[in-house]
Amino acid sequence: MANKKEQEEKGLIAWFSRNHVAANFLMLAILLSGIVTWPTIKKEIFPETAVDSITITVPFPNATPEEVEKGVTIPIEEAIQDLEGIDTIRSTANESVGVVTVEAINDFDLALLKDKLQSRIDAIRNLSEEAEEPTLEEVVIKAQVMSIAVSAQADERTLRELAEKARLELLNFQKGPVPITQAFVAAVRDYEISIEVSEQTLRAYELTFDQVAAAVRSSSLDLPGGSVRTSAGEVLVRTEARRYSAEEFASIPVVTNPDGSTLKLSDIALIRDGFEEDDLVTRFDGKPATLINVFRVGDEDTLKIAETVKQFVYEEAPSMMPAGVSLEIWKDDSVYLDGRLKLLAKNGIVGLLLVAVVLALFLRPSLAILVTLGIPMSFAGAIAFMPYTEISVNMISLFAFILVLGIVVDDAIVVGENVYSRIRAGEPPKLAAPRGTHEVGIIVTFGVLTTAMAFTPMLGLSGVSGKIWPNIPLIVIPTLLFSLIQSKLVLPAHLSLLSLNNDTKKVGPFLRLQHFFSRGLEAAVERYYTPLIATSVRFRYIVVSLFLSLLIVTIGVIGSGWIKFRFFPDVETDIVTTKVKMPQGISFERTQEVVNRIEAGAWKLDDHFRPPEGGSIINHMLASTGVQPLIQGMDGINGVPKGSHIGEVTIELTPGSDRGFTGLEVASKWREIVGPVPGVVELSFNVEAAAGGNAIDIEMVGNDQETLRSAVDQVKAALAEFDGVIDISDSDIEGKRQLELELLPGGEALGLRLADVANQVRQGFYGDEIQRLQRGRDEVRVFVRYPRDERRSITDLESMKI
Repeated sequence: MANKKEQEEKGLIAWFSRNHVAANFLMLAILLSGIVTWPTIKKEIFPETAVDSITITVPFPNATPEEVEKGVTIPIEEAIQDLEGIDTIRSTANESVGVVTVEAINDFDLALLKDKLQSRIDAIRNLSEEAEEPTLEEVVIKAQVMSIAVSAQADERTLRELAEKARLELLNFQKGPVPITQAFVAAVRDYEISIEVSEQTLRAYELTFDQVAAAVRSSSLDLPGGSVRTSAGEVLVRTEARRYSAEEFASIPVVTNPDGSTLKLSDIALIRDGFEEDDLVTRFDGKPATLINVFRVGDEDTLKIAETVKQFVYEEAPSMMPAGVSLEIWKDDSVYLDGRLKLLAKNGIVGLLLVAVVLALFLRPSLAILVTLGIPMSFAGAIAFMPYTEISVNMISLFAFILVLGIVVDDAIVVGENVYSRIRAGEPPKLAAPRGTHEVGIIVTFGVLTTAMAFTPMLGLSGVSGKIWPNIPLIVIPTLLFSLIQSKLVLPAHLSLLSLNNDTKKVGPFLRLQHFFSRGLEAAVERYYTPLIATSVRFRYIVVSLFLSLLIVTIGVIGSGWIKFRFFPDVETDIVTTKVKMPQGISFERTQEVVNRIEAGAWKLDDHFRPPEGGSIINHMLASTGVQPLIQGMDGINGVPKGSHIGEVTIELTPGSDRGFTGLEVASKWREIVGPVPGVVELSFNVEAAAGGNAIDIEMVGNDQETLRSAVDQVKAALAEFDGVIDISDSDIEGKRQLELELLPGGEALGLRLADVANQVRQGFYGDEIQRLQRGRDEVRVFVRYPRDERRSITDLESMKI
C-alpha cells in the first residue's frame, strides 16, 4: 500500500499536479499550435484524391464505335494486358474517341506504371492509321470551386471573347484574399478555320481536292533550316510562313500560270474563321451564355478562392464588361464547406455550454469549467497534428470533428468526478488530484484507446475509399489522444487548486439549485441504480440472456429491412439537374426541342412550389444542348461530353432554409411535368449532392455483343416492374447507321484501289484536316472541305466523282 502511495506521489501525474506552470505551459502550447496551424491548413470541399488510374485517350475523328474498338481499344488492351501493377483494364469505344482506363493495384507506383504503359503504346504498330496520337493522364478528381456564367444577347464569338477577357482579368485580379491560378472557359465550341471549295469551282479550274489541300499545307508552315556561320557569328536560318487567320490563308497561291499570274486561295474558296461544325447552345436564365470554371489547385484555400471570385464578379466585373453583359456565380460548391465550418463552430460552442452547464449542475461550477477546457485543447492538438497526417479541412474531416465532439471530454469527466469525490470526503485537493487521477488512470486510458481503436479499420481501406475515409480516424484518434493528455496532465494540476467544501459558507441561488440537482442524482443512484446493479450481479445469467436477446432482435431488425441501409445519407442540396440523351445521329434540332421542353417544364415548377412571400423557387437555370457541362467525365473533349444527341438542364433552387420542400420533391414534380419523351434513350432527373450518382449500378459482361444486349434489355424490363425504380438506362448506346463501301472488280480493273476511293469519300463528307495551329491560348484546326450545302448525301453517293 505504501509503494502504491509513493508511486502516486512521484509519478508524472503527481509532478504536473504540483507544477502548475508546466501544466499551463503545456496547455497553452497545444492551444497556440492549433491556432497558428489553422490558417495554414488547406481548405477544400472534398479531399483531392488520385484514384490510382491512368486513362489512355485516342481521338479517332469521324470513326464509329466499332471502328474505334477494332482499331484502337483492342490493340491497346492486348499490348498492355500483361504489365505488372495492373489490376483492371476498362475500355470505352465512343464515336470519334476511344478511352482505355487502367486501374493500378493498391500502393503501386503510378509514375512507373505510366512509363511502362507509354513504352508499350509507342511500340504498337497496328493502331488505325487515321487515329491520332494516344495521350496518357493520371486520373485526378478535380477540385472545382464554382463557375461564372457570362451571359448576354450576343453572338457566339462575342460571348467567347468576353468570357476569355473575363477569365484573363480574373487570373490577373490581385485585390482578393488570394490570386486565382486555374480557370477555364467551358461549354464552348473549339475554334476552326474552314476552307470551303466548291466542286464546280474545282472543275472550272481543272483542280483536284488534293491539289488545294497540298497548296495550303506547303504554304503554311514553320521550318528550321539550320544555321550559317559568318564572321559576325552564327545566324539561324528559318522559314516562318505559318498562317493564323482567314486573311492570311486567303493570299496562298494555289496555281502559278506560265505568264506569272497566280490563282489565290481566296479566288476559289470561301474561308471561314469560326467554330467547329458541331452545334452547341448554352443558355443561362434564358440568355446565351458561356461558363468559366474556377478550380482550386495545390494548397489553395477554397473559401478564399470563393471570396476572391465573388469580389471580382460583384465589384470589378461591372465596370469592366460592356452594357448588357452579366456575370453571375453559378454552382458555388464552397457554400457547403462554409456551412460545415459554421456548423462545427455552432456545435462546438453549444457543446461547451452544455457540458459546462450539466457538469455545473451535478458537480461544481469551477470543476465544470476545468473539464470543459478539454474540448478546445483537444481540438487544437488535433488541428496542430493535421499537417503531419496530410489531412485538409474538408467536408469529411469537419464531420469527424463534429462526430468526436460528444465523446472528447468523457475521460476528463471521469477524472474530475473521482477527484471531486475525494475532495468532498475531506482529502486535500493537492493530494486528491494526483491520487484520484491515478486511481482511474488505467480505466480512462483503456476507455480512450478502445474508442480510438474502433476507428482504426478505416485506415486499412483500399482504393479510392482508402484515400477519403482515413480523414475520419486521423482526426478522431489524435483528438482523443490529446484529450487523454489533458485529463492526465493538465486537469490534475487545475484540480489541485480547488478549495475544500465549506458547508458554513452562505450559498447563493445558483449553488442552491446545484445542490438540489447534485443531491437528487446521488439519491437516485443510492435508491435505484445501486440496487439495480446488485440485482443484475446476483442474476447475472438472466442479464446476459437479456443482452443476447436484444442483440438478436437488433440483428433481425436490420436484416429484415426495417432499418434502411444506405452507403450515403440523403443530403439536401440546391442543385437539381436533368440529363437527356437521344439516339446518336439524331438532328441537333430534335435534341434542342427536347431540351426546350425540359426547360419550359422547370419554369412551371413555380406553380407547385411558389414560396409564401412570392417570387420564384429558381435562382438560376443553365440549359445546354450539344454538351453536358455539369459532368466532368473522362470520355468527352476536355473532360466534358459533347455531341448533337445530348443535353442538360440544371436549376439552382433557393436556399433550403428559405423553402419548405426538398430537392427530391422538386425533381419528382419536374419529371411529372415533363412526362414521357418519345424517342429519348436516357432521361434522368437527379439531385446533385454529396451522395450523387446512381442508386444501383449493375455490370454485365459477355463475349457476344448481341447476346449481351438482349440480356441487358431483359434486366431493364425486370427492373421496371419494381415500384419506385425510375430512370433506368444503360451505357451501351446504339451508334449511328452506317454504309460500308467495297471496291468492285471493275474498279480494280481501272487501276483504282480501295484506299483511293475511301480517301475521296472522306474528302466529300468529312473534308481534309490540313494542320493544327496554336493561336494565342487556343488550338485551331484547319480544314479543307466542300461547302455544307454541297456535302454528299446518301442519294448522291453513287454519283461521286472518283
